[in-house]
Amino acid sequence: MPLIVLDRDGVINEDSDDYIKSPEEWVPIEGSLEAIARLHHHGYRVVVATNQSGIARGLFTLDTLMAIHRKMHNQIKEAGGSLEAIFFCPHAPDDECLCRKPKPGLLRQVERRLGVKLKNAPLVGDSLRDIQAAQSVQASPVLVRTGKGERTLAKHRADLKQIPIDDCLYSYVNRLISAAEEPI
Repeated sequence: MPLIVLDRDGVINEDSDDYIKSPEEWVPIEGSLEAIARLHHHGYRVVVATNQSGIARGLFTLDTLMAIHRKMHNQIKEAGGSLEAIFFCPHAPDDECLCRKPKPGLLRQVERRLGVKLKNAPLVGDSLRDIQAAQSVQASPVLVRTGKGERTLAKHRADLKQIPIDDCLYSYVNRLISAAEEPI
């Protein structure tokens, strides 16, 4: 089964510069739940890899993060999809951990826990650090314009010349699945 890695905030749900601090603030981006369901129905293993420094910053607790993730899981399930796992970094940017994207530690955790290599696996994100993290493990980065994607594109266009760019997760998944279904 092919594997795909998704960032959370800005890819699956609306992002906020003030962080997503409660289940009530977690609002899916239009089409994202359906995109995950479509991936699931086409045999993809879907995992999330997300920086969640709001924990280290004291903005929300681990219990609150788990409640947010339960809401996400439930809404994805209601849409007909499934997530295999969620991996997160709870550290602040200055904690010098190895798991905060763009460092590869979080993605290495995915590899170890699932017994896979991420080489050439799609990783969909909305920030330069998502792209850099994907490149650090030889995954195939994709930038979406949702969340911080437009700002990322405007600020780092030269760094993103070879990176596929899609409007949103739904449009990327449609392109991915259509390409896989094309006759050879």
